[in-house]
Amino acid sequence: MKFIVDQQVEDIEMPENLKLNTFLKEFHSNCSHPECSFGLYGFAFGQSPFPVPKLIQEALIKNVDKGTYADVPGIPELRNAISKYNNHYFGMDVDPKRIYVGPGTKELIFNLLEILHGTVILPTPAWLGYLPQIRFLKKNYHMLPARVNGKISPIDLRKLALRLQDRQKIMILNNPHNPTGLLYDKLELEEIADVCREQNITVIADEIYAQTTYKFENFVSMGKIYPEGTFVTNGLSKSHAAGGYRLGYVIFPQHAIDLKRQFKKILATEFTAVSTPIQHAAIAGFEISKEMNEYFDVTRSIHHIMGEYTFHALSAIEGIKTTKPDATFYLLADFNAFATELQKAKINTSQKLSESLIAHPYHTAIIGGDSLVLERTDFSARIAYVDYDGAKVYQNYLDNKPKSSTERVEFVKNNAPKIVAGIEMICTFFKNLKNGSLIDLQTQKKSLMIIQR
Repeated sequence: MKFIVDQQVEDIEMPENLKLNTFLKEFHSNCSHPECSFGLYGFAFGQSPFPVPKLIQEALIKNVDKGTYADVPGIPELRNAISKYNNHYFGMDVDPKRIYVGPGTKELIFNLLEILHGTVILPTPAWLGYLPQIRFLKKNYHMLPARVNGKISPIDLRKLALRLQDRQKIMILNNPHNPTGLLYDKLELEEIADVCREQNITVIADEIYAQTTYKFENFVSMGKIYPEGTFVTNGLSKSHAAGGYRLGYVIFPQHAIDLKRQFKKILATEFTAVSTPIQHAAIAGFEISKEMNEYFDVTRSIHHIMGEYTFHALSAIEGIKTTKPDATFYLLADFNAFATELQKAKINTSQKLSESLIAHPYHTAIIGGDSLVLERTDFSARIAYVDYDGAKVYQNYLDNKPKSSTERVEFVKNNAPKIVAGIEMICTFFKNLKNGSLIDLQTQKKSLMIIQR
């Protein structure tokens, strides 16, 4: 029997992060060079390397017997904990009834896009997961390119909104920002919110990296600035290093009573409820405690140290410009100064650049600009600086916190040697490109065939 796949599914490509993961595994197993047994320098994957907090682990063990279905919006104890969490850390007084729990913010953003009518405004560069969802739902969308400073302009937002005919516009605002690591401050958010009120723009504020803000006092939630028109999403994945737990939440705007009823209907239809033991475990992660405060302080400090090193090391390579991260564990590296040399080497797109860097002997994995909703010919890439043993580094930080800039550099060299070596390999790649000794991509035909599947 032949099975026919719906054309809508046929038109969707594998998400870039999963496609790259498949390629990297195959590439490593197929590389014939014995000196490459180390694997690769991993700047591609955005996963916190730290262990899941002990409090959450212990709570999960205690609640493995919870086999009953949970309430669709989430168990009351968890929604109460999330409400207090947002009040304590983000200064937001949120009624627990405005909070809905789902299997990760990715799913919840998809659900919001399902129920909200209107054209989507997508600031670029963007996380690689938004656009496939928008396309899958067949939503009308428009890109809103960032300015030179890496952020969108309220003026540009107003100009774009005035051109759109829909009564409602939906903007996805990721802050802190993946892939640049930049943070919108309070004044910038207020200026954006003024345009949103004027132009009837609903905001989906993806704030999954909020707790990673290096100077935490600088983070302000869009839900606090524009509470009547913002859906705030957050969860366990990044701040609690628990992406595999698949638990996120969304805070609805004030007075969105009818919308919550529609949303509950969608959640009940699609997944009923998040795993009950996971919800009980998550309570410990969202409760205010000395242990969780230490966890957030230590992990954001380590992210800051790694980001600071990566920024300075890449910026020291002639021709490379990077964003200076304020949060997250990413920055955006701009390689466009090498465009002429890249084109001469028949590297005409950012995808080809990614392929060239992962090929032997460089073995360096990045996320290219075309996956970040940039032009295919934009030679920019997201660099994730998390390629180290998180449990070991966490303990080493506690044992001997670096105090000076020199000690911070030494901390990276001692604790994240693959980040150091990977940046050196990027430097070698572009040196070889400039002097014409870059290995021809045709010699890597086997690798290229794998990634193009």
